[in-house]
Order: sequence, then C-alpha cells, then structure tokens
Amino acid sequence: MSMRRLLLGDEAIALGALHAGLSGVYAYPGTPSTEITEFIQGSALARERGIHSRWCTNEKTAMETALGMSFMGKRALVCMKHVGLNVCADPFVNSGMTGVNGGVVVLVADDPSMHSSQDEQDSRFYGKFAMIPTFEPSTQQEAYDMMAAAYDYSERQHLPVLMRVTTRMAHSRAVVVVADEPRQQNALNYDAKASSWVLLPANARKRNDIVTAQQATLETDAENSTYNIYMEGQDKRLGILASGIGFNYVMECFADGSPYPVLKLSQYPLPKRLVRRLIDECERVLIVEEGQPFIEDSVRGVGLHTTIHGKLDGTLPRTGELTPDLVNKALKTMQSLSAQSENSDHSENSDYSENSENSDCSAGFAPCDDVVPRPPALCQGCGHRDVYAALNQVLADYDNARVFGDIGCYTLGFLPPFHAIHSCVDMGASITMAKGAADAGQWPAVAVIGDSTFTHSGMTGLLDAINENADITVIISDNLTTAMTGGQDSAGTNKFEAICRGLGLAEDHLHVVVPLPKNMEQITQIIRNEINYHGTSVIIPRRECMQTLQRHLKAKKGK
Repeated sequence: MSMRRLLLGDEAIALGALHAGLSGVYAYPGTPSTEITEFIQGSALARERGIHSRWCTNEKTAMETALGMSFMGKRALVCMKHVGLNVCADPFVNSGMTGVNGGVVVLVADDPSMHSSQDEQDSRFYGKFAMIPTFEPSTQQEAYDMMAAAYDYSERQHLPVLMRVTTRMAHSRAVVVVADEPRQQNALNYDAKASSWVLLPANARKRNDIVTAQQATLETDAENSTYNIYMEGQDKRLGILASGIGFNYVMECFADGSPYPVLKLSQYPLPKRLVRRLIDECERVLIVEEGQPFIEDSVRGVGLHTTIHGKLDGTLPRTGELTPDLVNKALKTMQSLSAQSENSDHSENSDYSENSENSDCSAGFAPCDDVVPRPPALCQGCGHRDVYAALNQVLADYDNARVFGDIGCYTLGFLPPFHAIHSCVDMGASITMAKGAADAGQWPAVAVIGDSTFTHSGMTGLLDAINENADITVIISDNLTTAMTGGQDSAGTNKFEAICRGLGLAEDHLHVVVPLPKNMEQITQIIRNEINYHGTSVIIPRRECMQTLQRHLKAKKGK
C-alpha cells in the first residue's frame, strides 16, 4: 500500500528518514536544511515513537551525538547547511575511519547563488575527502526513496552516507508516493567494536587500510546503482552527463525525451565505467551539475579523446544556481557546434605516477623491523590511572556499561591494563557520543574527557546534555595542563566548576575529587551515585600531571 503527498524536498527527506526506521535527528538550524528537523519535530509518528528531535548547540555536537546513537545500533540523521559541514568536519571525516553500527545519513543542503550563505561551497568534495559514499537525489521522489536506500547501504558497508541536496531541491514541492508502513526502529545492540571506534594510531592505521580498500566496492556499487542510469540516444554527436537536480533540468528541455545519450548520476564515488562508456560513444560531452565542477574535473581525467563542456569552459556559468533556461541555452550551444573533435582541453590532463618507495628507513640506519615496538602507556603515578581503576571497579557491577573517551593521554585507557574506553573519535566527542548513546537507550553511558579537551570542544556537548538532562555521567579528568603535547597551559585551569555551573549543571551533581589510591572508596561511591542518578552529572578528578609536577619541582629547586 502507498499514498501520494505534496512535499517539499526537505519534507520528503524527513518523511523518508522516519519511514526508514529513524531513531534520532541531530541538527543545527540553517537554510536550506531547517525544514527537515522541523518536519520531524511536528510529526505524529516521531512523537509516537519517541524519536529524538531537539536542536543541538552546533553541527559538530550534532554529528558526534548521532555517532553515539549509531554506536548503539540505531539509525540517526544529521542535518545542516553546507557551511555547517565545516564546523563538523572533524567528526565527519573521522566517521569514515570509525565506520558505523546503526546507519547514519549526513544530510547537507548546499546553497548555490548564496541566498542565505557566505559562499557556494560544494559538499561533494567532503564525501570524496572522507572516502564515504555520497547520494544526490534528482527529484523529491528520489529524495524520499533514497533515505531508506542510504540507511540500508550505510549499515551494509558500515560507513556513514553523505546526502547532498541544493536549495531548489530542498525548497520546491512535488507529489511524492510514500509508503504507509514505516519500518520499525533498530533494536539496541552491542556490535560496535572498540578497536574500530578508538582511533589510536595503531587502530586507525588498520581502519585506514580497510576503508581505502573499500573504495573499489563503493565504485562498483555506484556503477550498478539504480540511481545512476545510462539512457541510450541515437545522436552520438553529443552526450550529456547530469547529476542531482541538473538531470531534472536537462529532461525539461526535451519534450519527447533526449535524442542524445544521457548519463544520470546520483550516487558517488564517480562510476568511471559508465562515464567512459558515454565518452567513448560521443564526440562531445556536456556536464550539467549544480555547484562546483566536481564531476567535470574528474571526467577531464577520464576522457582523453572527447571534448568536455561544462562550467570550466564557460558553456554553463561557474557561479550561481542552474536553471532550466541556462541548461537549454547550453544545449543549443552544443547543437550549433560542428561535429569536429577538438583536443585543446586534453593537454590539461596529466598523469600521476606512484613511484615512491614504501620505507621509513634512511640509508645507513638499521632496518625498521630491528626496533622492538614499545606500546605507549600512562605514566606511573598518573592520576588518570586512578580514575580508570575506580571507573572499572564501579562499572563491573553494571551490564553492558559503555565509556566514551576523548583525545589526550587518557585515551591510553583503551590499552592494557585498563581496557576502559569504547570510543575515541575526535576532540570533544566523548560527551556527545555518550549523550547519543543515552538517547538510544544505553545505560550507563559515561564520558571521560581531559581538562584541555573539555575547553577545546567539550563545553558545547555538555551544554547539549544539560539542556536535555541527558542520562550520562561526565568525568573531566583534570591534570592541570595540556599533557599529551608537552605540558602547555590549559585554558580552563581552575575554572571548570564555574564553567559547569554557568552551563546550567545542578550543584548537587558537580563533584571534585583527588584521584589517589587512598581516596578510592570516596571516588567509587561518587561515581556509583551519579550513575544511578538519571540525569547529567559531572565529576572532576584533579591532580597535577606527573611530568609537569617534576618540571615544576626542578624549577623550584633551581631558584
């Protein structure tokens, strides 16, 4: 059974996500993406299912919280405009390394012509950079259908999916056929592996090899995608490659269908086999894409004997939105050109060779494999050790507890003898991921973050948690310095209690302790109490880093 509805592109995306079994949307408002979250906030189905839909402090916290929900096996949607992707670039790019458990779709709405923006950024470059698949719907119907396909694909490939739309797609209406039987939400699961989610160098190198090798599969999938369609045409003097809403504009120019071969692209990475087919069959190729010449740059490296037309040669304008009239003008220009092949553009193509030697050893030195590896470890006497000892002692009494870590010395708590954390994605992600996991139904959810990392980008995540009184326990392990990078000053030293109060944390659930073995009973009792308090709490274990302490003592003796 199905029904027809008149929907904005944004509304089609939102409804598609709801019908695909969404458990939470995380977003910061920004035109032209805002209506997606607003539609979910007003949805009776979302209310009935308890789907999370409150706004986040910024796009970075939104991305990280969605990863927390994904870590627990549920489907999450992240929404933003194009410049918001700059804000969340750290977790977005690293999510390609961690992969996902529950499906994650990152919906980015680009704004060509800058109707309400500072630039005309094209988000497809981010998808390529992060090595994750990118979907780009051509119609509102595709926008709806693609959400279910994107979530299925995300979970099949264990990667997030970037879905890119533009202003005209987001803010125009069309009739969409929608299903009347929404998919059920995913159940909570514990399939996420800490070795994939804790991006210590040893883990990240392995993941980098896996994700890099996965690119060939993603390209094959794009070549076989139902959203990438090769349409035959009798007149081979011209071929048309059109992506996203640009395909819509092309088809509007032909009342009886295109006489030329048309390749419609809506799933990336670029399906080179389909592109080569178009290039081999046609004397000229016109590339119609909204935004920057993302495809055109790549195709110029594939087609060595076919003249390529598009934004780079001025056939279509380099800036601003496309329109059916602009596309029609470009097609008429193509039709008026002679069939003689021009090779002037081909000189711009260049070959790249990869002849570098795969060796880190310089001549005259011992081979690298003669060096016995020494795994890193927390310093003896480090306060982080006592924090993890106390945390492990308490969490042994809870089934399936999850601890979300962060960037700093304390990331080493993943290693023996503690094995204490389950994720470390980017600076500040511990608090937001713990919140996302709690939104998914995880308990207990604990975040461990250092003092310097907290002021770097943890405060915004704590604000999100406090605003919703999320059921998480946050441990700010304060060693009074930026220890991992050499002991630089930390911006928040002696201010953390005031910061937490200022963000709205309840005084009764803010604690400062001294992490020493003699205080273990007090520390474990406080941790236990705050885990059993079903709201947001902060514990600050404070003791100076052993390295900086020794330097301070030496400096004092030298006076």
